[in-house]
Amino acid sequence: MWLFFRGRPYTPVKLATPVFYRHVRHPLYVGWITAFWATPTMTAAHLVFAIGTTAYILVAIRFEERNLVEFHGEGYVAYRKRTPMLIPRPWRRSE
Repeated sequence: MWLFFRGRPYTPVKLATPVFYRHVRHPLYVGWITAFWATPTMTAAHLVFAIGTTAYILVAIRFEERNLVEFHGEGYVAYRKRTPMLIPRPWRRSE
């Protein structure tokens, strides 16, 4: 949007995998899910909230990844095959 408002043409963004993206495909979502579930007291209301927001994120990931495959093509497909979605696998060597 910023480029559009400045009257400049869109420039595609290159697929990059900095720091945390080498371990999981969605590190921000991992942080959000951790925040939703890490509570000193799990009330019924907070449990419903945590379940609902986690479900929402899992559905959103499906749509986001579909768009990323459309945009980045085989590069993202290869990244998706070698990198777990949310749970890092330290025992598996990244390539």
